[in-house]
Amino acid sequence: MDITKYTLTNSKGASVTLSSLGACITSIIVPDKDGKLEDVVLGYKDDASWMADGPCAGKCPGRYANRIAGGHLELDGKVYTLPINNGPNHLHGGPDGFQNRIWESRRDGDAVEFMYFSEDGEMGYPGNLKVVARYEWSEENELRLTFTAQCDAPTVLNLTNHAYFNLDGHGSGSVLDHSLKLNASLYLPTDDTLIPLGEAEPVAGTPMDFLKSKKLGRDIKEDFPALNYGKGYDACWIIDGWQEGQLQEAAQLVSAKSGRSLTVYTTQPGIQVYTGNWLAGCPEGKDGAVYEDYGGVALECQHFPDSPNHPDFPTTRLNPGETFEQAIIFAFGCNSI
Repeated sequence: MDITKYTLTNSKGASVTLSSLGACITSIIVPDKDGKLEDVVLGYKDDASWMADGPCAGKCPGRYANRIAGGHLELDGKVYTLPINNGPNHLHGGPDGFQNRIWESRRDGDAVEFMYFSEDGEMGYPGNLKVVARYEWSEENELRLTFTAQCDAPTVLNLTNHAYFNLDGHGSGSVLDHSLKLNASLYLPTDDTLIPLGEAEPVAGTPMDFLKSKKLGRDIKEDFPALNYGKGYDACWIIDGWQEGQLQEAAQLVSAKSGRSLTVYTTQPGIQVYTGNWLAGCPEGKDGAVYEDYGGVALECQHFPDSPNHPDFPTTRLNPGETFEQAIIFAFGCNSI
């Protein structure tokens, strides 16, 4: 595999390393409360391990991130059939989705751009599609990811990054002591295959309530459908006050132990929070780390699962002549404790 890697380093020594396989974040090295630099994203020791890994660690899945029920979608009266690769459903664009492709890449000053051209019919999706993922790393330890895309026939598109974060360092064990706050009063209940049932429901009075910061592990063992189905959190929350094209805060993750914080901003309407419930058994980690369940948390800003089959959800349709544009910012900080 001809993988190209890039490292962006700011004047404080904090850095991000990116890979052309899946437009992937392979490391983010930022300081803790004592100024110690550590890598806070999960990843693998060997380059080959990134290909077709179950966790999709750090990569940008597509053409449709998350699930499409039964691998079927309809556009303009025509039904398209997609590969089934997650129980009865289609997940992350299929087994040969964007996350398992080598993207073209180039460095552009303090940024890196990855480009992928997805051909009409690839993984069952209609239309030729050109996607660009641009990463910028700032002096303030902010990683900005901007997606743009254009197509030549109507299609659907949902893009995110699937990095797993552990603010104590990627190999430091469970993240269930991390505290999470979500700007989300509603979430999407699902069936037991994690396909939305339709109506959003309030988080109030449920284990899904992160309106006030709480530890990821506080309610994770509660007897509640969304937790039982996934052995932990693996659900989509609806970001309060979402407006098309408007950047706003979606989540804040904090580790009291290291003092590191991560604030996530996005233009997207939803955030899928996945507490790494099935990480055990994944490839050997960087520096020989062994990742166990709950060893990292993914904060995936995106449109909603199965949107093509839910006309009332924000649309994921992209038409010729339109430009898909979405942004995600991962802003790292540290608190003196």
